[in-house]
Amino acid sequence: MTEKPGTPEISRGSMAVAALSTVVEWYDFTLYLYFATVLSRVFFGGGESSLLATLAGFAISYAMRPLGAVVFGHIGDRIGRRRTLLLSMMLMTLAMLATALLPSHTVAGPAAGALLLLLRCFMAFSVGGEYTGVVAYLLEGARKDRRGLITSLASAASEIGALLAVGVSALTVSAMSTARLDAWGWRIPFFVGAALAGCVWIARSTMEESPDFVRQVEQHTVPDSPLGHMLANHRPALFRTFAISALGSITYYVGITYVPAFLSSSGILAEERSLWLSTLAAVAVILVTPLAGALSDRVGRRPVLVWLAVASVLLPLTMFQLMARGMELNIALGAIVLACLAGGVSAVGAPATAEQFPGEGRLSGLALGVTMATAIFGGLTPFLAELLIKMTGWHAVPGAMIGLVAIVVLPVLLAMPETNPVVTKAWRWRSER
Repeated sequence: MTEKPGTPEISRGSMAVAALSTVVEWYDFTLYLYFATVLSRVFFGGGESSLLATLAGFAISYAMRPLGAVVFGHIGDRIGRRRTLLLSMMLMTLAMLATALLPSHTVAGPAAGALLLLLRCFMAFSVGGEYTGVVAYLLEGARKDRRGLITSLASAASEIGALLAVGVSALTVSAMSTARLDAWGWRIPFFVGAALAGCVWIARSTMEESPDFVRQVEQHTVPDSPLGHMLANHRPALFRTFAISALGSITYYVGITYVPAFLSSSGILAEERSLWLSTLAAVAVILVTPLAGALSDRVGRRPVLVWLAVASVLLPLTMFQLMARGMELNIALGAIVLACLAGGVSAVGAPATAEQFPGEGRLSGLALGVTMATAIFGGLTPFLAELLIKMTGWHAVPGAMIGLVAIVVLPVLLAMPETNPVVTKAWRWRSER
């Protein structure tokens, strides 16, 4: 990637709004997984296959994320980062409000599940370019020596969204009986999400445009076809972005958001207690994410990602085996270790993927690489993990899935050129001495 001349930084207010706005995206999508057992009763009538149907809906809807990412990526690369972030948040607000108003299975029968799936697809399309748009915005507005820390804030804020989701879910589940929860209580978290999204949309209206996009407009370098530009000029970068995002997606969606469903459906921990445990894991991620991002500013993205990939080969299998033993201390340790591992990969993966591309077409490049990987290794893997556990009876299957992906991704990371411009410049200076 060729670095463009320095651009002025975005104001702290705009950076804060951008970083914190990823709360909404992750609130919604982790809410669906944390609430999966409840939704399986409300929309699919309960029974042995209902949880699989709920997770299958999650996987199917995720197929819409790449399409949404391409559409919103094109908008962001052609008319500006700010406008695409405003549009996506508006659609997310409408999707969550509509979900809160859906009829249940007892009222609408099988149509309830179909309507839920339809809205999940609409939501997935809306958030397709959300996270990648925020990461690109933060990267382009940050100082080069703080890109890792600043862009990692998008991951930290995402986990705040997950923390809110699990907290609201746990409070809702513990505050009422199962009958009331299934009758109307399940709507509360979705109304909260709709209100949160509306507030973020208002805050985003005050954001400045990315200075890198302003530069492109002034220099007349905005690509006519951002997607075509990426495919023609940056195929190796697209492949590396896909690999990094594959590891980040499976560690997050299997190692964090699937864990409550894993614990409750396997009979290891009650539904309410598994949700509270996930709250503790979310706090651990929030703490570790900026540390990992700052470390990548000092030593580089590549070495941190390599060590995280090595840890992903070894730790998840052990942690799922540990949680399957059923002792609460083991369960807590396993969940926290898995959460910290996923948080580290997400934190460093954010700047590492965005730095693969120049400003011209960056959102489209991220749309292809990141969201394709997320659709496969994020949306599909919780369903696949649950299915394989039921087929094999082996509770460590999710950990083995993470380890397998890490083994495949590790050679790509070892061969990847360093993308941190400050570290690369320092290495070049030392080699010339």
